[in-house]
Amino acid sequence: MSEPSQESRLIRVLGRRDALALAFGAMIGWSWVVLSSTWIESAGTAGAIVAFLIGGAIMLIIGLTYAELASALPFAGGEHVYSHRALGAGASFICTWSIILGYVSVVTFEAVALPTVLDSIIPGLDQIYLWQIAGWDVYLSWVLTGIGGSIAMTILNIRGVRMAAIVQSTVVVVILIVGISFLFGSFYAGDVTNLEPLFNESYVGVTLVLVMVPFMFVGFDTIPQAAEEIDLPFRDIGAVLVLSVMMAIAWYCLIVLGVSLMINEDELGGSTVLAAEASSIIYGEFGRLAMLGAGLAGIITSWNAFIVGGSRAIFTLARANLLPAALGKLHPKHRTPYNAILLIGGLSVIGPFSVGRFWSGWLMLVDWA
Repeated sequence: MSEPSQESRLIRVLGRRDALALAFGAMIGWSWVVLSSTWIESAGTAGAIVAFLIGGAIMLIIGLTYAELASALPFAGGEHVYSHRALGAGASFICTWSIILGYVSVVTFEAVALPTVLDSIIPGLDQIYLWQIAGWDVYLSWVLTGIGGSIAMTILNIRGVRMAAIVQSTVVVVILIVGISFLFGSFYAGDVTNLEPLFNESYVGVTLVLVMVPFMFVGFDTIPQAAEEIDLPFRDIGAVLVLSVMMAIAWYCLIVLGVSLMINEDELGGSTVLAAEASSIIYGEFGRLAMLGAGLAGIITSWNAFIVGGSRAIFTLARANLLPAALGKLHPKHRTPYNAILLIGGLSVIGPFSVGRFWSGWLMLVDWA
């Protein structure tokens, strides 16, 4: 595979903080708000933390491989470039399409996640019944909310990766402020007796959480997808990728610890947003809303990052003549693969019409976010 021509190259505008926010924001998403009770119930406090440390270490090894490749081949498309060099066009096409389908699925689910989270913050959002799918109701208000979010995220990404990075960095800072405030509050107001049992079901419980861990770390590979737009010394691109994984490991472990300090064993199954309930014990209703707001911010960061990653993967396939050339066109002003972004945005607009709250359970697992 030859290097892209100057005319078809993206522009390097992302700094260290931008790249770090892109990957970290993609990984933490919304799942930590809704799945913390599942992790603690399954393995116990220490068991869940051990699962994340083991799974995180495995992901870190994978991340080191990506870091080496991203530094050596700093072109858009990540896995497409690597697999094309190693295995040829056929294998690369299959590899990259698998990644694209994963990215697009997450982006589409985010359009459903948005009204799901907003309904937790603003009860009664489900208005004007439309139809039922798989026994679950679809409401016009949900559909319009999802469509509005899809349009906004699509426009944001078309207007330039720098603009998307500014939003990503800002929202990640909001998540960190809420999360750190919660952790300090839990260390101060929490009860260490709530940490019991430290281990539940021994290694079986740890294994139950461990199988979920890889899904929580998907997103660091958005850095290789956008490597051609990162304005750093090439070896530093890999260093940022590794740092993002280490930050995600610390984040998940600390959230598990914070929730465990505030919620005893008997209360673990009492809420689908246990992290928000734990925050409410410390800061009252404001704490609950702040934590839900952080979850909403996590949806935005994941949504944004996977549009960036998915559109660059599609763009790279088109640039390699494996997809229609139109998908490889760059916006004349913003220098973004706007047709690829429009394709992903169009698919995400369809999502809210066909799914309702039925998908919110799947979202907790599929939204690696």
